[in-house]
Amino acid sequence: MTHKAGFVNIIGNPNVGKSTLMNAMVGEKLSIITSKAQTTRHRIFGIVNDEDYQIVFSDTPGIIKPAYDLQTSMMDFVKSAFSDADILIYMVEIGEKELKDEEFFNKIIHAKIPVLLLLNKIDKSNQDMLEEQVQTWQAKVPNAEIFPISALENFNVKEVLNRIVELLPVSPPYYPKDALTDKPERFFVNETIREKILLNYDKEIPYAVEVETEEFLEEEKIIRIRSVIMVERDTQKGIIIGHKGAALKKVGMQARADLELFFDKQIHIEIFVKVNKDWRSNAYQLRRFGYNQK
Repeated sequence: MTHKAGFVNIIGNPNVGKSTLMNAMVGEKLSIITSKAQTTRHRIFGIVNDEDYQIVFSDTPGIIKPAYDLQTSMMDFVKSAFSDADILIYMVEIGEKELKDEEFFNKIIHAKIPVLLLLNKIDKSNQDMLEEQVQTWQAKVPNAEIFPISALENFNVKEVLNRIVELLPVSPPYYPKDALTDKPERFFVNETIREKILLNYDKEIPYAVEVETEEFLEEEKIIRIRSVIMVERDTQKGIIIGHKGAALKKVGMQARADLELFFDKQIHIEIFVKVNKDWRSNAYQLRRFGYNQK
């Protein structure tokens, strides 16, 4: 049989379920998921392999109007998702009316490639509301095929996957057939710690944080990790650490539990906190953390 392969890029507003969808498709937790906006900062590939096809899913940051350099870099990742897609997934949720950026919306409706519009979170609606939403989006994005889904409940996700396979171009695989993602192990350590920060801290703290793993030593039965949480100000450092280190210890325990499941090995993790002043607006620091790729 002929082998098929292609890039399927997922875009949409913040918190519509893009990361949940990719994790469901891949069968692994590659993208972190929280109820806070801007959880995804990078473009993350998740790879689905079968004997006859390879799908390279790309999860992207939610579309926003950038307020500082980090967010500008995040939107550059979204722009790149238009340039190399073989199939575009435009994800919206029940009750949503529009994409938050007109330029991106125009790219979707004028796309020359197949567009699948996934109407997510239908478990939160009724039949009348669903029918009204389908009609609304059919009028707004006439070039798209519409699939009502619930990524969280895994409803209709298999049907979307089947349609993607039908639409894939004939191609050899882009990655080794046993590959799960394009990201290294340290990236998933960083993202797991950042997810726990998003879940445990409020207001500006999660958005002022970057995580860097300085040491990742894999032995036969254990992985030894040393990571650093970067914040922008001394006051943020104190909040992250907490009274007698309790808050930071909680983050470490939660991250270790997830990482032991992810790597299927015992984890020993040490986490430190450092001040890296105004890193979100520093071009050198953003490049160092894998953002500004220009």
